[in-house]
This record gives sequence, C-alpha cells and structure tokens, in this order.
Amino acid sequence: MKAAKDVKRYVEICQERFWQNIFQFETEYLVERLQGCHDILSVGCGPAIIEGRLSAYGFNVSGLDISAEALRCAPDSIRTFAGSAENMPFAESSFDAVIFIASIQFIENYRKVLQQTLNVLKPNGRIILMLLNPESDFFKDRLREPDSYINLIKHRSLNNIEYVVREFYTVQTEYVLGVKGDLIFKSNNPSETALYVIYGNKKIPS
Repeated sequence: MKAAKDVKRYVEICQERFWQNIFQFETEYLVERLQGCHDILSVGCGPAIIEGRLSAYGFNVSGLDISAEALRCAPDSIRTFAGSAENMPFAESSFDAVIFIASIQFIENYRKVLQQTLNVLKPNGRIILMLLNPESDFFKDRLREPDSYINLIKHRSLNNIEYVVREFYTVQTEYVLGVKGDLIFKSNNPSETALYVIYGNKKIPS
C-alpha cells in the first residue's frame, strides 16, 4: 500500500497544469466511449481524480484500489472500495462498464483481473483499458526519472495484454493523447501518443 506521504505527493503533482490537462483529455475521451453506460467501475483508481470528473457528467462511478490511503483522497461523489482487483467484492452483473485508467499494467495477474471483469459486468458490458504506451517519448522520458511511477510498471507488452483481452471481449484499439513536452494534442502516431486504448464489449456466448 502507498504510504500517506506518497499519496499526498502524488495528489500534489496531479494539481499541476500539465496533469490537469492530461486528465481533462482522458475524461473527455472516456465520456465519449461510455455513452449509454451509467454504472461504472474503475479498477486501480487511486485518488479517483478522473473518476470524480466522470461523476460530474452523471455517471455512477465506483472505484476499487488496493491502497486505502489513496482512496481517502477520492471525492465524495465516488463509491470507493479498498481491495484486490484479482478478487473484486461485487455481485455479478453490477456494472455497465469497467475501466482501467493506466492501471492494469501495474497489476501482477491481469488475466485473473480480466476474468473478474466478466463476472461483474452486465451482459454485453463494456471494457476500456487505457494503457501506457512504451513506444512513446512520454513513456521513455519518464523512465529516466528515478522517482517516476512508471518505473513500477510490471507489464510493458501491449500485445500480450491485448491478446488476453480478446479472449473475453470483442475489441477495437487505437493510439490517443499526443504529448510533446508540455503540449497535449490529438494524435494516433505511436511514437508521440502516451496511451494505447483497448475498448469493446463482452463476447456473447455461442
């Protein structure tokens, strides 16, 4: 679990204009992809900054994170649950969508987590995974920072994650969120986009 001082530092960094712009871009992207959904689960939500913004759009958002310290910083509009993503504490068919905002690459057993999402999603439920793109300059620059959270990443292969997702979901993919220095813009160029997104719906049983 994250220590209180680490969470506080992270929240402080998130207030910087650069990160606020990143979060706004991600929020707007998610709002578009979540059209038609109401009950949303965000796995690995941390202090739930983007999740709080989603709730302002009318979504009913629940956040799950292993760090109780991080969840204490979440906005009151979010229902928070401290626990393991590998053992989600939710009833079957609880959510219209499950989202991972740059979180699944930090979870050891992501296959088990993706299996869990099948249980908690409603029929034809939606999944959105926003993955950090190791090909991007954004990623490579932060790897050079010894205290960057990106150094804690466990899984860099986007292909491996996508392969597992496709076992359970009918999906599409795209690169989004161009970043150069402090500039943020729309792009689908792998070398300049910070995120690779996998999104789709549960496969209908044959």
